Amino acid sequence: MDRNAGFRAFVDAHQRSLLRLAYLLTGEEHLAEDLVQSVLVRMIARWPRLRHIDKLDLYARKAMMNQYISWRRKRSSDEVPTADPPERSHWPEDSAVLRIALRQALMRLTPKQRAVLVLRFFEDRTERDVADLLGCSVGTVKSQTHHALARLRALAPELAPNLPVMGLKETHR
Repeated sequence: MDRNAGFRAFVDAHQRSLLRLAYLLTGEEHLAEDLVQSVLVRMIARWPRLRHIDKLDLYARKAMMNQYISWRRKRSSDEVPTADPPERSHWPEDSAVLRIALRQALMRLTPKQRAVLVLRFFEDRTERDVADLLGCSVGTVKSQTHHALARLRALAPELAPNLPVMGLKETHR
């Protein structure tokens, strides 16, 4: 009997969604693949204990968040700031341009702010889910979301009409 059949089944079922999440966090295809691979390598080493967890996909996502934030902390000391992106006001306002602007703005957020926005709005998770995944309070998720959206509006004003407005509806989600 193959001891890793359950792990392979888990990877087959969740690899695409984990890669999507990793790409949204890192903004780079190869770095996203490295992030997923790093988490999966750690998981297979612990598979005999992990295979009994009910929500293994949430465990993997939490591990990915932790690994991503850890990587960002290590990389931040090596990063060198570059010039501001070119002025965008002459570009046509189409969805491709907005996606590029969003990606550039997301890359300039703190790791935790980016993680909160990706989980809340791209993965459509509740504030409680995000808090559990990031190991913080719901209040922290709310404040990080508020600050991250404000920073996105400042970094890329052309995105403002497309960003969620934080109000009562979103905070009780």
